[in-house]
Amino acid sequence: MPPRGGSLGRQRRVMVTHERSQRVTPNDLSREHAALVKAARDGKLNRRELLVRGSALGLSATALAGLMTSYRAPAAVARQENPLAGQTIDMTILGIAGWPPSRLGVDMANELFKPFAQETYGYDVNFSFEEAPFESLFQKAATSLQSSSDQYNIIISDSQWLGALAEPGWIVRLNDIIAENPDLDIQFEEAAAIGYRIYPDGSDNIYGFPQEGDTIAVFVRQDLMSDQAERDAYMAANDGEDLPQTYDEWLEVDIDRYERICQHFTRPDENLYGTAMQWSKVYDFVSCYAYPFMFSNGGEAWDPATGQVEGIANSDINVAGLEHNKRFLQYAPPGATNYGIAEEVDVFTAGTVATCLQWSALGPQMMNQLAGGEPGEVADEARPVTPDMVLIAPPPGFPQDDGSLNRVYTLGGQPWVLNAFNDEAHMQVAIDFMKFWYLPETQLEFSRRGGNSAVTAVLEDPAYDDMQPHFRAYKYMIRENRSKDFWHDPNYAEMLAIQQEAWNGYLTDVVESAQLALDYTACQQQEILYDAGRTDIEPSEACADINL
Repeated sequence: MPPRGGSLGRQRRVMVTHERSQRVTPNDLSREHAALVKAARDGKLNRRELLVRGSALGLSATALAGLMTSYRAPAAVARQENPLAGQTIDMTILGIAGWPPSRLGVDMANELFKPFAQETYGYDVNFSFEEAPFESLFQKAATSLQSSSDQYNIIISDSQWLGALAEPGWIVRLNDIIAENPDLDIQFEEAAAIGYRIYPDGSDNIYGFPQEGDTIAVFVRQDLMSDQAERDAYMAANDGEDLPQTYDEWLEVDIDRYERICQHFTRPDENLYGTAMQWSKVYDFVSCYAYPFMFSNGGEAWDPATGQVEGIANSDINVAGLEHNKRFLQYAPPGATNYGIAEEVDVFTAGTVATCLQWSALGPQMMNQLAGGEPGEVADEARPVTPDMVLIAPPPGFPQDDGSLNRVYTLGGQPWVLNAFNDEAHMQVAIDFMKFWYLPETQLEFSRRGGNSAVTAVLEDPAYDDMQPHFRAYKYMIRENRSKDFWHDPNYAEMLAIQQEAWNGYLTDVVESAQLALDYTACQQQEILYDAGRTDIEPSEACADINL
């Protein structure tokens, strides 16, 4: 037997000392209990967490019951603490007329955010929708904002307007709001994070929250492509090459093969044509659909760092691209140089064209699918094209010297921007709505109804690709630099008007050549930027002799 005071005795004394150091004293228990009661009142722990922690402290049944009595749900806490609780706030959103994603955002604000705000914050809110077409919406917004009006509390802005809205101080720089509301610090797809948020380009100034992502897709009458007689005729005329049958096969279609497909289906005597694109001079229609023929081969619109346009916009690559774009007019219906968004929906759903390059956001409309309905549900029984006839895929690629295909198409889509002249109450509701809009369940509902989310986590959802027929093509095109914007400069509208006139003029044979159309565009845009003090680069002397 070890002697008294030996190692075993020392171990026992050490253990007792350690146990005493770990023992919860009455004072400790009181502090822990008080902290749990406060957490219950503040709604910081749910009922289960309170029970677990209370039981771990050894609280009596009476004390545990007291915790449950003290508990208030987080929503109740928020309602009581919100300074707007009990008030009714009327909000106005300005958006794009005839553009389903704009309307969808407002519908969801009234249907879903209104009860959410009542439950979560304790205030009532009503949303009204003011609208104007793409080509006149900016002017409608600017007319109101330049008088420091809070008429439109939230605006669905086209991405290119960020500079024109931000520089006069009309919309809110969002960096501080995001810092104060970490749940608005969201990972968006890179193209959206740049195109819908940042001004100036390359800075860290955030002015927009992505409302609707958008990219160009090819819409295909797959019923025609799968018809065996059509396949046989096409193969006979094209050395055995078959018509594409699946999404993956369309992914391998280059612009030359696409032209052969368009040629095959161009039959004016049958009122059937190969393709439709946007060639109208209205707003940015022809620009958005001509740029891919330039961007995909390495062309650029300008150098935003220096403000250089001349020598870039009228490069040989861009001249060839505009000429290539015009070539597809021979496969389009008569009057196609007036085609914009609505005209494309009309001719495709009427069965007049076999394929169509169109914004993916119009997926339901292009398929004649009921917006907000189930996939495949027909919207208009009188239309000959139904959802089961249509396949949606990424648009054609452009062959590169190394044998690869390159796709760099124009980025569509719009951000939400917040009116800088909102009073405190309307600004708070606008922020609350943004937080609601980016909740995972809200974004998934937006997607279910056909909207294009720009939130990376939503696009990564395993069910996303199959949620709507156009989502797979949209996701493909918004990633890996396959879609990009052009200008965010405050002189956007003036520069665009020049470009639209010149490019559409070339397509309609009013302007004699693509070279002249692009030389004129580059010279005029260079002068606009120089006169506005946006660049130190003057138009060259050659510009003095260039006129349409």
